Amino acid sequence: MQTRHLEDFHPGETIELGSRSVDRDEIIEFARKYDPQPFHVDEEAGRRSIYGGLIASGWHTVAMLMRLLVDTVASRSASMGSPGIDEIRFLRPVRPGDTLSARMIVLDVVPSRSKADRGHVRASYEVCNQHGDKVMTMIGLGIYGRKPAD
Repeated sequence: MQTRHLEDFHPGETIELGSRSVDRDEIIEFARKYDPQPFHVDEEAGRRSIYGGLIASGWHTVAMLMRLLVDTVASRSASMGSPGIDEIRFLRPVRPGDTLSARMIVLDVVPSRSKADRGHVRASYEVCNQHGDKVMTMIGLGIYGRKPAD
């Protein structure tokens, strides 16, 4: 497979990132390690909460998006990492049994002014559940290498 470089991204382009299912044990395991709030680690506490049941940590949802992004874009490109995220919104709870799908929408492609071998791709990300409801959105930056000079 050909490596994707900065020049291969185009504003307005939508890249489907695939999907993955979320199960109860994964939600609890992630939350116990990184976000042990009661509605993430205990089903009964989740039922008593404003969410009415066990839900995934928003950070778990971000991590699942990251895995899909790496599998479909970063591992097949001249990715050099990211200088950060501008915005994350958790719009709906992610529940056990949900199947999440994600997409990347390229907003801007900007060659670096100080480093000729790279540039930034600013993108919007959407994560939806199996019903098509958006559960999370994010805007972030990626650093990508430019095509080598011939």
